[in-house]
Amino acid sequence: MNAAEFTLEALETPALTKAHLADLLFEQIGLNKRESKDMVEAFFELVASSLIEGTDVKISGFGNFQIRVKAPRPGRNPRTGEAIPIGERRVATFHASAKLKEQIQGSVEPQDGTSEVEWSLGAE
Repeated sequence: MNAAEFTLEALETPALTKAHLADLLFEQIGLNKRESKDMVEAFFELVASSLIEGTDVKISGFGNFQIRVKAPRPGRNPRTGEAIPIGERRVATFHASAKLKEQIQGSVEPQDGTSEVEWSLGAE
C-alpha cells in the first residue's frame, strides 16, 4: 500500500477540527461525506473510550495518550485565600513521539505567512 500524502493549506481557524478532517478524507481519499464523518467520529470515540477504560493509546509516529492519576494535594481559593483540599483525580496526558518532535523542530514557516502541513498514511 502506498503512503497517501495530504497537504493542508493555511487553516481558516487556528485549530484542525473533526469537520476539517472529515472534509480532507472526502476530498483527498474519495470517501463520501457520511463515511468520512463516521470514520473521524469512530476514531476519536475509540481513543476516548480506551482512555476512559485506562488503556494507553499509542499512535506510531505521532505519540502516546495516557491516563495518569494525580495524588490529592492542598489547594487554595484564589479569591478568599481559604485552603481547600483537592482530591485524587485522573488526567489525560499526551507525549509526542520522537518523530513528531523532530518534524516540529525542523519545520520553518514560509516567509509569505502561509503554512503547510504534510500528513502521510500507510506504510513508511
